[in-house]
Amino acid sequence: MTNIKTTSELEDRVLSHICEEHWLKLSKELIRTGQPRSGDPLDPDLPPGEEEAIAMLVAGKLEAIGMKVEKYESMPHRPNVVGVIKGSGKGPVLMMNDHLDTYPVVEPHKWDKTNFDPFNATRDGDVLYGRGTSDTRGNMASAILAAQALVKEGVKLEGDLMYCFCVDEERNGTHGSIFLTKEIGITADYSITAEPTAWGTVEDNNWGMNLSTANAGHCLIEIVITGEKAHIWRPDTSKNAIVEAARLIPSIEKMKFNHTETDFMGHTPPCTTIVRIRGGLSGEMEFSPDECTITLAVVGIVPGMSMGSIIRDINEVIATELNDSSSISFEVKKVKDSLFVEATEPVPINEEPCRSISKVYSKLMDGKIPIPNRKNAFNDTIRLREAGINAVTIGPGEDGWSPDNESISITKAVMASKIYALTIMEILKVQTDENE
Repeated sequence: MTNIKTTSELEDRVLSHICEEHWLKLSKELIRTGQPRSGDPLDPDLPPGEEEAIAMLVAGKLEAIGMKVEKYESMPHRPNVVGVIKGSGKGPVLMMNDHLDTYPVVEPHKWDKTNFDPFNATRDGDVLYGRGTSDTRGNMASAILAAQALVKEGVKLEGDLMYCFCVDEERNGTHGSIFLTKEIGITADYSITAEPTAWGTVEDNNWGMNLSTANAGHCLIEIVITGEKAHIWRPDTSKNAIVEAARLIPSIEKMKFNHTETDFMGHTPPCTTIVRIRGGLSGEMEFSPDECTITLAVVGIVPGMSMGSIIRDINEVIATELNDSSSISFEVKKVKDSLFVEATEPVPINEEPCRSISKVYSKLMDGKIPIPNRKNAFNDTIRLREAGINAVTIGPGEDGWSPDNESISITKAVMASKIYALTIMEILKVQTDENE
């Protein structure tokens, strides 16, 4: 990148407090703390995570920089953390958002980049490996470092700066962002979620961070196939539910959902991912199974799609595939205790916080502009948007969500922290002698 002077002296002093060393130290501390108990599986039939340890650490970090911190929980050992630095009262409220849970580690023997300890954040060149690096404690470190830099430089703001760190994001926010917005009444004028939107490679200097102004939705669906049980020596008399389910899977996997194209479709169109198949009973290997359950995720949901429309589309595909099997029945339904997450409408690019993010991004990224897009994943931006907040997502992690050897670019993470710091100043405005 070229060194064109675009920042003020005050901005330069703030940015001087944001460096690789500080980000690495904070990230490693955040990544280790409270793990693995903060692993929070999407599976509604498994126990949730417990984010208490990381919440206490983060609350302390915010208190140390002068924020008034409150903790709110709707179930034990899962406190949400909200910290506020009050401004002069002449500006808006800006929320910086992130989440405290991670997704679980199920196969630590595959984490060769961290010496098989997924919570031992390990550097390799420009990359930091570890569970939570990209999703999203590395991003959280970038956000906290931005606030620390502002406070170290003595910056006083016109508007209120709020940091809102939520539990339960990996399970769609029931005890986190939903609880905070609907039960506690937490709100802001604008919100920036520090979650992965980065792309490209640092080595060839061709990289950036998208500005996700909208999110795709998702849901979990269960298809129960019912056939006829028979002894294994008489397969001619059975309607094996597992066999029938296997016959259905290719059609379900490639099916198209009815939807209306939007300005931001996202990189993943509305589609299915098979996540589980269950069939057969323990103690009945003498018999073919008469029931098999396929669990699938529907992702890439766009505005206008509903649980009803999705179930209708799946029903049509299965009915067509099984039209010659009168002895086979099926049922399509939402997975018990799971949530249907609707897609959100985009925040206009000419409104805050998009306007200020784009301006700062251009300053720090040699005139480049962040590409607006629809993020194909759940994050708390969705719940904040549902609460009427102009909420967007931008952050250094990659939207790859590696199940093993999760990682983040250090260069991108440090740049994200600088973008956050200057965006906070741009939106909330810095107090001066004239306006104090």
